[in-house]
Amino acid sequence: AEKVLGYDLLSLCLEGPRDELDRTRHCQPAVRLMFGLGSVSVQVVESCVAAAGYSVGEFAALVFAGALGFAEALYAVKVRAEAMQKASEAVPSGMLSVIGRREANYKFACLEARKHCESLGIENPVCAISNYLFPDSRVIAGHLQALEFLQENARKYYFTRTKMLPVSGAFHTRLMEPAVEPLTEVLKSIEIQKPLVCVYSNVDGKKYMHSKHIQKLLVKQVVSPVMWEQTMHSVYERKQGVEFPYTYEVGPGKQLGAVLKKCNLKAWKQYNHVDALEDEEAVDI
Repeated sequence: AEKVLGYDLLSLCLEGPRDELDRTRHCQPAVRLMFGLGSVSVQVVESCVAAAGYSVGEFAALVFAGALGFAEALYAVKVRAEAMQKASEAVPSGMLSVIGRREANYKFACLEARKHCESLGIENPVCAISNYLFPDSRVIAGHLQALEFLQENARKYYFTRTKMLPVSGAFHTRLMEPAVEPLTEVLKSIEIQKPLVCVYSNVDGKKYMHSKHIQKLLVKQVVSPVMWEQTMHSVYERKQGVEFPYTYEVGPGKQLGAVLKKCNLKAWKQYNHVDALEDEEAVDI
């Protein structure tokens, strides 16, 4: 990883500084790819039926499934992260986590937030759903002024809770368009195979069918909302009476497990979390 990235990733993860690790260009390779694959490598996988990765974690899922080589995928993530960092610095933007009541109309709220930005003189403002997490929960991304407007008017839109996320930009919106070309070019240079197990795309919540499909949707994902709730429904679709598979979330945190519990309680009962840093003895198994 150090050879591919050009810096000591392990030292940055263990020693910091934290503000550098939090930068998009560093945290995407570190948290999603390295920790995800570091955790899964200690598992004995005999009968995996599907894999999915949230946002940049989709690269880890594709490496796990044999569609991408580790070094090539890490380099692609490096290019993606640096380009998204640059795009983030061009426009003051961010992401707002929202939990709403059943009456909440997220798209209408975004429309009014964009109109507010226009009244401030912002041309072609961005405010859109960037992540579908679980029923009644979305992440909205765009110009900071739009997100501030939504927080100030949360009650009007039936939002019960809003929280700014600690990220540097409006990921998965058209504000990330400057990152499209660099990622497109690097993916053209990488050999992509058909996955050995089903991998589900963030863009439409459906299985990847072939290598060109992967190449196209990994690029589209940068500027498209993450359809995670829809992906969960696709992954766990079962005929009545058929048991749910065991589910493993690999890497730091249990956020995806919490989302799964909201999407499918029965599937969540078979959920386990694996963190490479939790049990050092696991490395020796």
